[in-house]
Amino acid sequence: MLLYALRRLIYLVPVAFGVSLLVFGLVHLAPGDPISAIVPPDAPKEVIDKLKEYYGFDKPLPVQYFRWLGVTLTGDFGTSIGTGRPVASEVASAFGNTIILAIAATTLAFTLAVILGTAAAYAKSRIVDRLVTLISLVGVSVPHFWLAIVLVIIFAVELGALPPMGMGPENSTGWRFDRAHLAHMVLPTIALSVIPLGVVTRTVRSTIKETLSMEFVTALQAKGMSDSQIRRHVLKNAAPTCLAVMGLQAGNLIGGSILIETVFAWPGTGFLLNSAIFRRDLPILQGTTLVLAGFFMLLNLTVDVIQTMVDPRIKRG
Repeated sequence: MLLYALRRLIYLVPVAFGVSLLVFGLVHLAPGDPISAIVPPDAPKEVIDKLKEYYGFDKPLPVQYFRWLGVTLTGDFGTSIGTGRPVASEVASAFGNTIILAIAATTLAFTLAVILGTAAAYAKSRIVDRLVTLISLVGVSVPHFWLAIVLVIIFAVELGALPPMGMGPENSTGWRFDRAHLAHMVLPTIALSVIPLGVVTRTVRSTIKETLSMEFVTALQAKGMSDSQIRRHVLKNAAPTCLAVMGLQAGNLIGGSILIETVFAWPGTGFLLNSAIFRRDLPILQGTTLVLAGFFMLLNLTVDVIQTMVDPRIKRG
């Protein structure tokens, strides 16, 4: 197991290099000049040239890439064009806020998905099965940003029951585990958890149903095993597939929360990326995207290792 994990970590090195090249290339292919976002339209050419030289934009793209990569490997992502602050500190702060929201949404979505999916798979009533299938279908089909706006209109504007934006009270300097901060998490957590809830519920239901139809279940019943013992065997066999889907959905929660964080003004990586896109802040765009991609790769590695631990029959090359 340890050798497999170490081998996978080594495999991540060329993948990470490719990801960094892709991130750098896509960011620079986007239209617009980052310097024009911070200087007035009538700025002298000498000022623009000085700024380009300061940020390294006067060099050819290959030179810019390797300079950026060399600095990035030391943990320094450069300086934000828009704020003048170190990119590493801005990304670290935003990433921490995104993790808080993602953990809440993941916990809610996966807990409900396992309960609903298992209930639908074992349900003798077709009504229960169809109801769970409808819930999962709605979860997959409803755009989460549209749901976010609807939740704000109903619970914040009409009812005034929950705060519409931010991650805490007005003068809050960070997130804390108290009632006021938790209230700000309710709406974005619900909106962000809808899609993984639908996807994982369908996966759990179909995987358990497929496992129940296998011959080993009939053999266990013939041996006189109790329902609870058989259920444990079924869930153990269904776990690897469900874990793989959960890992992908957890990664999507981290990287795909830009619209939800923008709607609720949640100061995470999604909100930071959205602001950087409008400011054409290349260092922020590159640093944030690279961190998210790195986290996604490590998350996939973790899921692979957990799958192997849950089911040793899975052979990894």
